[in-house]
Amino acid sequence: MVTAVGLDAVGRVESQGRGQTLPAVTIRAARVLDGLGGTLTNAVVEVRGTTIAAVDQRTGPVTHDLGDATLLPGLIDVHVHLNWYFGPDGRYGGRGVLPSFAADAILDNARATLMAGFTTVQSLGWAGDKGLRDAIAAGTVNGPRILSSLGQLQGGNSTPEELRERVRQFKADGADVIKFFASGSIRDGGKMNVTQAQLDAVCGEATAVGLRTAVHAHSADSVIAAVKAGCTQIEHGLFVDDAAVKAMADARVFFDPNIGLILQNYLEHREQYLGSGNFTEESFAAMKTVLPNGPAAFKKALAAGIRMPLGTDAVAGGHGQNAREIVARVVDGGQRPMDAIVSATSLAAESLRMGDSIGSLKIGYQADVIAVAGDPVADITALRRVRFVMRGGRLMKQ
Repeated sequence: MVTAVGLDAVGRVESQGRGQTLPAVTIRAARVLDGLGGTLTNAVVEVRGTTIAAVDQRTGPVTHDLGDATLLPGLIDVHVHLNWYFGPDGRYGGRGVLPSFAADAILDNARATLMAGFTTVQSLGWAGDKGLRDAIAAGTVNGPRILSSLGQLQGGNSTPEELRERVRQFKADGADVIKFFASGSIRDGGKMNVTQAQLDAVCGEATAVGLRTAVHAHSADSVIAAVKAGCTQIEHGLFVDDAAVKAMADARVFFDPNIGLILQNYLEHREQYLGSGNFTEESFAAMKTVLPNGPAAFKKALAAGIRMPLGTDAVAGGHGQNAREIVARVVDGGQRPMDAIVSATSLAAESLRMGDSIGSLKIGYQADVIAVAGDPVADITALRRVRFVMRGGRLMKQ
C-alpha cells in the first residue's frame, strides 16, 4: 500500500524540548548500500526525526523489516522537467488545457518520480518550480526535493553584460543553478550557437554569485568552450570527440550524458509528440540516427574518469521511469553496477553541492532512504522495483 504521511516520530520531535531523546524508526533489510560503494549485510538503518542516527547490524525487533530487500540512499536525478505532461487528448503541447489539469499533471509527475525512489531532482527550465519546490519542502504536497534553475538562458543577440544581469536576476529570484544553451539541437549536429564571450559571461557571473551552471552542449566545440568558460556541468554531449572528453576530464567538470531515457522516451511516444513545436518527422529521424552516440560518448567519458552524476532529462512519458538511465549505464555503457548506483546517490549529491547532507546513508545525513526488491549490484534492474520510500524522515511508500 502506498502512503504519504509523516512518521509519528516527526510530529513528536517538534514538541520535544532540547536535549531529549528522539524516538527512533528502524529499518532492516538483507543488504544496505551506503551510496559510497560500501555494503552491509543484514543491517539496520535507524532514523530519528529527519536524519539518520545509525547504520549497523543490530539484532532484535525493528519498525520495518523488509526481508530480502536492499536499502540505499534516495536516488537523485540532476536533470528533469516536471512541467512536461500530456494533455487530456494524450498529446504533448495541446491547446486549451485548464490550469487545474496542468497543476494536477505536474503534481502527478512529482509523485511518480518520488514513488520511483528519486527523493531529490534538479529541474532545469521552469519558473513554476519555485512554488512546487517550496510546497514540497513545506510538506504541503508530496514529491522529491527540488533544486531548480527557474528558467533558462539563451545567448541569442544578448550582450555579455545583459547575460550577466539575467544571471543576477535568477539569483535574486531564488534559483539554485543557471541553465544555459551553448548549442543547438541534435538535428543540426548540436552546433555551437553562442560566442565564447557569452559563455564566459554566464559561467563567470554564476560563479561570482555562488551558483552552479548546467550547460546544454552537444557538439565538441561547444563542450570545449563551456569548459573553458568555467562551467560546472555539461549536459548531453552527444557529439563529443576525444578533445572534448579530455577537456572535461582535465577540468574535472561534471558530465551528464543522458543515454537511457530521453531519446528512447520520445521515440516510444512519437505520436503524442509529433507536430508539437520542434517535433517533426525530421527530428524523430535524427533521434534514431544518434541513439548509438549516447552510449559511445558515455564509454569515452567513463574511460577518461570523468565524473558523471545521474541525469535523465525526463519529460512527459518518462517521469517515474528515471531508473532506466541507471540500467542503461550498466547494460549499454559498461559501467559497474555499484558505480552506477554511486552516480545516482553520493556523486549526484556532490554535483549539487549537497554531498554533506544527502546521497549517503551516514549519521547526521537527511533520512532519504529507499528499498528495492532484490540486489541491484547483482541485477541493476532491481532499481526499478522500489518498495519503500522515505524522504527526510517522512514515510512516502511502504
